[in-house]
Formats: sequence, structure tokens, C-alpha cells
Amino acid sequence: MSASTSKYHPEPQVSHHAPTIALLSTYPPTQCGLATFTAALYEQLSKSSGHIGIVRVLADSEEKNSGPEVVAHLINGSESSSNSVIQTLNLYDVVVIQHEYGIYEGPDGEDILKIAESLAVPTILVPHTVLLDPTPRQRHILDRLVRACDLVVTMTETARLRLIENYGVDQSHITVIPHGAIDHRTFQNHHLVPSHCPSSANSRPVILTWGLLGPGKGIEWAIDAMPGMRDLMPIYLVVGKTHPKVLERYGEEYRLSLAARVDANKVADIVDIDPSYLELPALAKLVESADVVLLPYDSPDQVTSGVLIEAIAAGRPVVSTAFPHAVELLTSGSGLIVPRQDPDAMQLALRRILTEPELAKEMARHAALQAPALRWGAVAKRYRKAAAQIANSRSFAS
Repeated sequence: MSASTSKYHPEPQVSHHAPTIALLSTYPPTQCGLATFTAALYEQLSKSSGHIGIVRVLADSEEKNSGPEVVAHLINGSESSSNSVIQTLNLYDVVVIQHEYGIYEGPDGEDILKIAESLAVPTILVPHTVLLDPTPRQRHILDRLVRACDLVVTMTETARLRLIENYGVDQSHITVIPHGAIDHRTFQNHHLVPSHCPSSANSRPVILTWGLLGPGKGIEWAIDAMPGMRDLMPIYLVVGKTHPKVLERYGEEYRLSLAARVDANKVADIVDIDPSYLELPALAKLVESADVVLLPYDSPDQVTSGVLIEAIAAGRPVVSTAFPHAVELLTSGSGLIVPRQDPDAMQLALRRILTEPELAKEMARHAALQAPALRWGAVAKRYRKAAAQIANSRSFAS
């Protein structure tokens, strides 16, 4: 969007009225990254004044067994549902659209355009993916979404620069608010200890990868690194269900390939692949049990990683491949960057952290400096401020 068409004024005079906010997204019990993100953001936003409502995106086959915070359902493929959702969203002061290409109906999720362009209230767009080399249709969709919204929130500086340099979005139309993370202080004395967590009496170092599984996660390369770690006898925990979209299309093909990789490398005594989807208290304890978090992702394009944010917020040293979000966050000293698909480099980086205590402590110190701004409470505060600003801007302009 050019400067002449930008609707967002960065510093308007903010009203004392807390705006009502509707969040359009997938939402639990759907299990995906956007649903988890929106649930955590809702929990913090709802602690302040101003009504917060969820409009849950779901497939026709999914059940509507949602909580009272869900004020409407957008059933993909249903025109009547889409029309009803537009009416519901227009009852709020501000709408926040969570966007991934795969969650809305139509090719590349293009059905979201009708909704976004029909809204009469100030709107915030949160793109979880900003592709460096989109297809023409993907580019067209994101261009129109940006034009339809008053403000774009990216979660990284990398995504912000991509929108400016590759998509021509005016910088005054964008703000950066990081992906939120668990406040681990909340769970430090929690009684729940997941079965995945090694016993405190277990002296074996713990390497952890977690999240929804599917091709591109790069876990096969991490498994290939484990034979070279045998002298340290680590436990490499891979915790996560197969992503629902991957499961629907390919079944458990990827998970089975990982099991075969474990057998081929003869590391069944080191690698534990667990198909669990963890709630926040269990996830917090699991992350805290790790000596190092490993993100072996294949993609050179990933601008946002909730797993990376959680690891840093928990003060865990990180070894990650060189995707943009990792390069942005870890170069301050909280982790080590390795090339993609390089088991030898992963092994050497893991070995450094597990055998150099001072290095691990220094990484934890850097992570502790980053953590306060990443906690969900701080993130929600910035969303509240952004919502109040665009609501006030629209009122001021009219």
C-alpha cells in the first residue's frame, strides 16, 4: 500500500474507551499453530476491559464444540456462514484477522478476501507467512488483504522488511509485535510433570524438538546427527502430532519415515518420537527439562516460529538452521545457527552446548534479556494498544 492510501496513523490520541475486539482464526479444539496462538492471545486480551470475541474458522466436518468466547463459526465453503460472520464481525470496534494461506476456503484461501473487503470496522491483519517468492495468486491475495486492512502486524522485522521491499507496503502501515510465549514463571511450581520429561535423577542430556510434524521440519537430519553424539548418550525427544493438513493428505508417512531413519541409524536408545499434543502447563515443563532445543527446519523462508519464541522465553539454548526468524533472534547470543540439512554441523553445535557449560550459561543469559518482551502478557498489551489506535484513528478521520 502506498503512503497516499494508508489508513493507519501511528500515534493518534487514544480514547479512554477500550475497544471491543473480534479475533478471526482457527481456535481450539482445532490443533494447529494459529489456533494455539489465538487461544493464548485471547486469554491475555480478555483480562482487560473491552469484550473479546472469537470467530472460529473450521471445516464443515469439524464439530462446533467451542467455549462461550466463540461468538460465531466461519464454516469453510458455506456462503451463508460467510455472510453471517461478516455481520457479526461488524458489531465489534476492531477485527483482527489471523492469516495463513491454508486455513480459509478456496485456492490459497482466497475466500478470506470477501470477508476482509466487506468489513466496515477497523481491521488488523496478522500474516503468519510472508513468502519471499509467492505465486501470482498468493501475491494477489496478500496485496488485497493489506489494502483492505488498517494495520498489518508482522511478528518479525524480516517479515516487515519483506512487505516493504517485495510487496510495496508503506512502512507506516506496518508494526512489529512478536509471537507470544508462555510466561514460565507461572508454571515453575506447577505440580504437573509430563511423562515425556526425563526424571531429575536422569543425568543424560536432553535435546528437544517439538511442534506439529510434517515434511520440511528437518527432523530426519537431526536423527542423522545422533550417531555422532553417542559418546554423550543424549535423549533426543521429538514431541508432536502430525499436522492435521498433512495427516489428511499423506497420513503418517512422514512419522513412519522418521521411525525408519531411527532404525537405519541404530539410535532407538537415543531418539524418542512421541505423538502428543501438549497443553501449556505440560509444554512449559517439557521445555524446561531440555538442555538444548533443536530446530532443524528445512525452509529458508520461515519468518515466524512459535517454537523458537518459546525456547528463548524459557531460557533454553537453541541450535537452529538458518531460517530468517532464527537468524534475527539468535544472533544476539541466545543460540547457534547451522546450515540446513547438515547433520555434521548440527552435531558439532549440539556438542558445544552440551560440553561447554559456560557457553550454555551465556546463551541462557541472553535469552533472559529477550524473554520479557516475548511473554503473552506483553504481546497482548501491544495488540490492545494497536486496536485502540486504529479505532481512534478511524473515529478521528470520520
